[in-house]
Amino acid sequence: MSHPRGKLTIDSLAGLVAEGEVETVILAFPDLYGRLMGKRFDAEFFLEAAARAGTHACDYLLTVDMEMTPVPGYQFANWELGYGDVHLVPDLSTLRLAAWLERTALVIADVYDTESHEPVMQAPRSLLREQLKQAEEAGFAVMAASELEYYVFANSYREAARRGYGGLEPAGWYLEDYHVLQGTRTESFTAAARRALKLSDVPVETSKGEWGLGQHELNLRYAEALEMADRHVIFKQALKEIAEQQEIAVTFMAKFANGRAGSSSHIHMSLWSNGENAFAGERSIGRTAVSETFLYFLGGLIHYAPDFMVFYAPTVNSYKRYEDASWAPTRLAWSYDNRTAGFRVVGSGPSLRVENRIPGADVNPYLAYTAMLASGLAGIREKIEPPPIFTGDVYAAAELPRVPYSLREAADRFEASNLARQALGEAVHEHYLHFFRTEWRAYEEAVTDWDRKRYFERI
Repeated sequence: MSHPRGKLTIDSLAGLVAEGEVETVILAFPDLYGRLMGKRFDAEFFLEAAARAGTHACDYLLTVDMEMTPVPGYQFANWELGYGDVHLVPDLSTLRLAAWLERTALVIADVYDTESHEPVMQAPRSLLREQLKQAEEAGFAVMAASELEYYVFANSYREAARRGYGGLEPAGWYLEDYHVLQGTRTESFTAAARRALKLSDVPVETSKGEWGLGQHELNLRYAEALEMADRHVIFKQALKEIAEQQEIAVTFMAKFANGRAGSSSHIHMSLWSNGENAFAGERSIGRTAVSETFLYFLGGLIHYAPDFMVFYAPTVNSYKRYEDASWAPTRLAWSYDNRTAGFRVVGSGPSLRVENRIPGADVNPYLAYTAMLASGLAGIREKIEPPPIFTGDVYAAAELPRVPYSLREAADRFEASNLARQALGEAVHEHYLHFFRTEWRAYEEAVTDWDRKRYFERI
């Protein structure tokens, strides 16, 4: 038979299983960090049972920290409640080959309560589904795309861990932004990633070297927002696992090292109505013509960006990326095709969209898309006009409001946000506030190399 590729139906999966082309099915859901959590199924058993009935997983997976430690203080799941189960229901529209793995398919699950059979709203995919429902009720479909940057190292993950993630060898030895020769040196990895993603129905547009030493970018085609968020997490999973196979390493840290460029996840988004781009219109702004819908959506994005900063920059490391003249936005402004602005207007007519340059590569796409939709839809409801379009160097415009510069500052803004409480619901808002406060406390309590180098002898 021909080599299998792309999205699968249950019937086509059954055919591949019968032919011995697929032996394993991964059923997984994105956790609060955006990591895929789940189980590997024997493919025949998946077809017989899990495709219809789903499976169960411990509810603590929506309360753990980066180290998988159950964190006290959550109301959703805790020791007092006994850490019960949630129901993982496969979204069969996401069933596809995982072409970078041998004889494997992948399906993304939604998380449901085992008793009420209602979606668990603490789950990131549930939050995005709810905002897409709000957009649909307002008459809009939502299209999106993530641009992810990452660093490549010649060391394996195991070796990097042994070294304490220090003294690693970058894949390139000089800055290679758009530089084809330097990019060729990692083409065995990048080509494998492009090929595997394409065969897994995660369509790729381009890849290129980025501005940092050993930094790269691989761009996916835009899609409906939920599909694009799924592609985003599959992309990261695939690249890490392909790197593992090739005994190299990639990192999606927002800021890998001092003096190095940060890694971003620029998010492009547009609203559509009756098959047409609702952002296109007749009001001339800069070099393009826009609608009131566009202006109000953009106004909401800018106005509420500080409220949802934790969804754009979810880790302590995220905020170390926000340096002037570093390609990362530090102030809240919008401009046409200006990479110093936090929000960039790109395209015209059917291709008109807003590029949100605030998120880093460590972002959970379901949360970032949720934040953009909640903010933009509020802007439309409240008719929030954006500030005047900015021309020039945003980094030099000290009068402009800046993004929050620490996770603690961002968590304080999130806690005080009426829109965040309204959009997420009180219980979910409290859940995520606890999550981000826990992340900040872990940082405050850590003794680092910086502490030892600074204080060991001289204090």
